[in-house]
Amino acid sequence: MTIYVRSALLAAVVLSLAACGESPGCRAVTGGAIGAAGGAALGAIGGNPGLGAAAGGLAGAATGAFTSPNQVSAGPSPFCD
Repeated sequence: MTIYVRSALLAAVVLSLAACGESPGCRAVTGGAIGAAGGAALGAIGGNPGLGAAAGGLAGAATGAFTSPNQVSAGPSPFCD
């Protein structure tokens, strides 16, 4: 299985399981997971999935932590709250 297929599968699994919660911590965790999956997929296309996952995870965690549920919300998280 190529890195592209693995990255796409990882992104699909994480995106299907993650949702933004109500607390900033939970939103940071789920935002980081979503960002890491997307970053890994884009990084795989560019040749460095690890760097893409790190950058996407950092951006997603920051977005989840520093926005309120009123600004960006995908509903309650099944893992937090």
